Amino acid sequence: MDILALNCGSSSVKYQLFNWDKKSVVAKGVVERVGIGDSFIIHEVPGQDTLREEYECSNHESAIHLIVKTLTTGNGKVVADMGSISAVGHRVVHGGEKFTRSVLIDDNVIQAIEDVQDLAPLHNPPNLSGIRAAQAIMPSVPQIAIFDTAFHQTMPEKSFMYAIPNTLYCEHGIRRYGFHGTSHLYVSKRAAVRLGKPARECNIITLHIGNGVSMCAIKNGLSYDTSMGLTPLEGAIMGTRSGDLDPAVPLFIANKLNITPTDVDNMLNKKSGILGITGKFTDRRDVIEAAAAGDKLCELAIEMEAYRLKKYIGAYAAALGRVDAIVFTAGVGENAGAIRQKVLEDLDCLGIKIDFALNAKTFSKSGETEISLKDSAIRVFVIPTNEELVFVEDVVGIINNTYCDHTEYAYTFTKADF
Repeated sequence: MDILALNCGSSSVKYQLFNWDKKSVVAKGVVERVGIGDSFIIHEVPGQDTLREEYECSNHESAIHLIVKTLTTGNGKVVADMGSISAVGHRVVHGGEKFTRSVLIDDNVIQAIEDVQDLAPLHNPPNLSGIRAAQAIMPSVPQIAIFDTAFHQTMPEKSFMYAIPNTLYCEHGIRRYGFHGTSHLYVSKRAAVRLGKPARECNIITLHIGNGVSMCAIKNGLSYDTSMGLTPLEGAIMGTRSGDLDPAVPLFIANKLNITPTDVDNMLNKKSGILGITGKFTDRRDVIEAAAAGDKLCELAIEMEAYRLKKYIGAYAAALGRVDAIVFTAGVGENAGAIRQKVLEDLDCLGIKIDFALNAKTFSKSGETEISLKDSAIRVFVIPTNEELVFVEDVVGIINNTYCDHTEYAYTFTKADF
């Protein structure tokens, strides 16, 4: 059984073809610069040279046509035709309160995704474009939506409500939703395996640190609180996003600079965070290298990011009451030992003890690693995320009618030998 996972961004389409029977990736890749000119595909097949081809893709449908062509013809061919594809899983960033789990896509689901587009105007429209394109190209293949927000729907009201007039929640759905749900789900389940306990008995703090950054307090296996809010802007300092700030700051900026709310939104989402602090970098590798060479703003960026993350660990430890493990994941979380060290040092108050020599390594290609010492009160792991595997698990469960809700802890990837 071959499952195609699609992740449609505003100008890109990431994909992965996964063989469920062999539990292996058949091929993966990305189409870049969709709709903006000079587009190209990067296609990877295990054991073969990476394929890169330029191909003009004016929209998501043409990008998915290119993916299908690459999978079925030429040097990148891995399947005879798309008739061998059993189902397609689509990442959908925002499902609002409507979706607490992955679902088979029909007209009602599409309408519901459209209804919450104003909550994710940069993400849901391209997600929908990808769904419609895949339906047009593969009309007889089941299409399944996997929502970033679904995992966080277990948060209690005290975690997701804002202290604003209640009518804004009731009439407009303004509340904390959280994102990166599939990543937090995956690494927390894998951490439970490493702890040797059922997920429902584990309290875990997960840190997804990439260009976007979010943290999650997971209580008894379920999302209890998370740092991103109504949108992905809230929370930790990110590559280009400001994260938490005084709510009066946007109004002050608009009045002081005589700019529109849209301009302020653009500034906070695309010109702030690590880029705003350093004035030139978003990639933490560049920041760490420049800081080592004496760049004071880069040193400050590392200190600020780590301090914000450290504060969240403290807050979530208090909220959970007991913490079994802390997990670092995503590009920065898996690779930037210098940032992990800054986050974890001086946390003796929580009984955390780290092997800092081991922590200095990168782990994206070496797999799951524990970086805490044996006598650490809280175990600390670096676990490469695998959101696509969550996609595949959900898709297979739905088409086989064996789907288990995220609260039921029945994913095969939680097995120690998977």
